[in-house]
Amino acid sequence: MKKLVNTIGIYFMLALSIVVFSSCTKSVNDSNANNNGDINKEILQAQITALPKEDLNADELASLSFIREEEKLARDVYTTLYNKWGANPFTNIAKSEQTHMDAVLILLNKYAIPDPVGSNAVGVFNNVTLQNLYNQLVATGNISLLNAFKVGATIEDLDIFDLNKALLKIDNQDIKLVYGNLNKGSRNHMRSFYKNILNSGGSYTPQFISQSDFDAIINSDMERGN
Repeated sequence: MKKLVNTIGIYFMLALSIVVFSSCTKSVNDSNANNNGDINKEILQAQITALPKEDLNADELASLSFIREEEKLARDVYTTLYNKWGANPFTNIAKSEQTHMDAVLILLNKYAIPDPVGSNAVGVFNNVTLQNLYNQLVATGNISLLNAFKVGATIEDLDIFDLNKALLKIDNQDIKLVYGNLNKGSRNHMRSFYKNILNSGGSYTPQFISQSDFDAIINSDMERGN
C-alpha cells in the first residue's frame, strides 16, 4: 500500500510539473507574440532584396537619412532613461528601436547612401534639431518616472507623425515596406507607454498626430511584427 501511495505521489508531482511547465511556456510564447514592435532583420532583408532598386526622389533621399537618426533618437533617449529609472519598458523598447535603426540601414546600404549615424555615441547626432530634441527630452524625463513615460509617448507620437508625412511623398516599394513596419512598431510603443502613463496616475494628449488617430491606436490591440 505504501509503495502504491508513493507511486501515485510521483505520478501526481510529474503531472503537476508538466502543467506548470506548459503554463510557463505558454506565457513566454504569448509574450513573444505580443512583441514590442521588433523587426526581424533577416526576413526584412529578404523582402527588400526581392524588391526592385528604384530611383530616389529628393524627398525619399532626405527622409531616409532623417528617419535613421530619428530612430536613433528614440533608442538613445530610452537607453538613457532606463539608466536613470531602471524601468523595463525603456530597455525593451530601446532594443526594438535598434531593430528599426537596422531596418533603415538596410535601405541606406541598398542605395549607397552615407549613414548619418556612423559610430556616433549615445546622445550624439548630426542633425542639430534632433540633437536639441534629445537634450530636451532627457532633461524632461529625468524629472520623474511619469515624465519619462510621457517622453516615450511624445517620441512615438512624433515618429508616427513624421512617418505618415514622409509616406505621402514616397513611391519606392522597399521604403514603403520599411516605413510601414516602423509605423507598426511605433504604434505598439505608444500603446505600451500610454499604459504605463495611466498606471502611474498620469495622462497624455497627442502633440503631433490627431486625437482621433491617437484614440484609434490606444484602443486597439498590439500588432505583430513582420
